[in-house]
Amino acid sequence: MPALIFDCDGVLADTERDGHLPAFNETFAEFGLPVRWSDEEYARKVKVGGGKERMRTLLTPEFVAAAGLPSDPDALDERVARWHRRKTEIYTGIIRGGSVPPRPGVRRVAAAAHEAGWTLAVASTSAEASVRSVLELAMGPELAAHFGVFAGDVVRRKKPAPDIYALTVDRLGLNPADAVVIEDSRNGMLAALGAGLACAVTTSAYTGDEDFTGALLVVDSLGDPPPRETVTRVLSDPLGVRPGPCVVLADLAVLPSRDGAPDPTAADPPVDGPRPRPR
Repeated sequence: MPALIFDCDGVLADTERDGHLPAFNETFAEFGLPVRWSDEEYARKVKVGGGKERMRTLLTPEFVAAAGLPSDPDALDERVARWHRRKTEIYTGIIRGGSVPPRPGVRRVAAAAHEAGWTLAVASTSAEASVRSVLELAMGPELAAHFGVFAGDVVRRKKPAPDIYALTVDRLGLNPADAVVIEDSRNGMLAALGAGLACAVTTSAYTGDEDFTGALLVVDSLGDPPPRETVTRVLSDPLGVRPGPCVVLADLAVLPSRDGAPDPTAADPPVDGPRPRPR
């Protein structure tokens, strides 16, 4: 059975700049920590997988001393865990407030995949509560209920390690050759490829300049038809998929054929739009 696996942040919604960054900074303020991440600084931090891991990058000896933090590693871990719990609460409140919209096309493509009998999942190393809040925002409660959710500390190594995708494949009993991952970052793409999965990329706020060599399709968004029209801009198309104004399920169905020859059985189920004609 084919499977469509979404990353969360940057794929379901462009959450980093308008969700995670203000949540981190509000958390730092609440705990009296002498740090505020700028947009430029956070663009570097997003390359670190996992929220707690990003917070731990602060813990230089100088910062620990300036913030009056304990030097004992276990006590520091407890502090980071407390900060991260509060950050997750702030972040989910931002998402529930509706100020961060879903990305174009994600609900449309996921709905088409569900109707076609595909397995749906989201795989992220963000906290599970954060992932579920974004999933419900992007998909709506009814469609979100059909997703497997693999998130947070269910794996020890975060992206770019392949662990979260390997776990998703194992838990859902998937054949890696039948699965497509949608990612937005190089780290996420490397995680998917490391798990033996085909990967399409939709670039997001902080990832447009990253190297996506190895992705089978790179676009700026999945796009949406009128009346909420967002036209897809193709950035890399090594298989010659040639999506139309919007990426449709048929475009993604050919990606698991890693040699570039479309698998004629992959698109047997009905899809959300016609297969693009060769140009």
